[in-house]
Amino acid sequence: MHAHRAMGVMGTAAPDIVLSARGLAKTYRMGEVEVVALRGVDLDVARGEMVVLLGASGSGKSTLLNILGGLDVPSAGKVHYLDHDLTTADEAALTRYRREHVGFVFQFYNLIPSLTACENVELVTDISEHPMRAADALALVGLAERTDHFPAQLSGGEQQRVAIARAVVKRPDLLLCDEPTGALDFRTGRLVLSVLDRVNRELGTTVVLITHNVPIARLGDRVVRLSDGSIAAIDHNPVRARPEELSW
Repeated sequence: MHAHRAMGVMGTAAPDIVLSARGLAKTYRMGEVEVVALRGVDLDVARGEMVVLLGASGSGKSTLLNILGGLDVPSAGKVHYLDHDLTTADEAALTRYRREHVGFVFQFYNLIPSLTACENVELVTDISEHPMRAADALALVGLAERTDHFPAQLSGGEQQRVAIARAVVKRPDLLLCDEPTGALDFRTGRLVLSVLDRVNRELGTTVVLITHNVPIARLGDRVVRLSDGSIAAIDHNPVRARPEELSW
């Protein structure tokens, strides 16, 4: 399947669709119990879009994000990245998809304590085809003066910004963020959101952001509300808020 066009993804005609999911279902077996995480999800994501996945814990947000990022596979349904069918891809192909096209940012930073901020970011450049310089990625997230600091010398917000630099240094087409402000206080979280907003607006990176925090949803072009493994609603924000306008 080639990249196709659809109406109304961002309130405009015919955007470029980079991710297309149809009928996604996911069931986990835990002993004798089956847990249904996704139930027939249909979703398109357009190039350069900021999509916020909003919902309570257990609504299916992380499962959906992991399938879109090639970290997990659905029990049923299809997901395509451009002309790549991720549901029929083998593990080697999924690894290549993640390495070449996707950056991940999680709630916890997963930095290597014995490496400096710059060295943590450089780890990714070694496996990337056209990376930016690690120093440039750190400057993008406002840490130009902290490149030689170790994680223990950085605040939580600074560590999360290093994690974002590590994700964007390989120039990914997609940046997938799972509760990136979940471990941070309001002021620090808003600073991290400013970095993600900048990556989306200035680099044109497509961003999918998970949150359970309703005010953060104002940052997205669209808000996909999940409940009990299904999409309950998809809302468009006529005007995206800037992170500095948020309060929660």
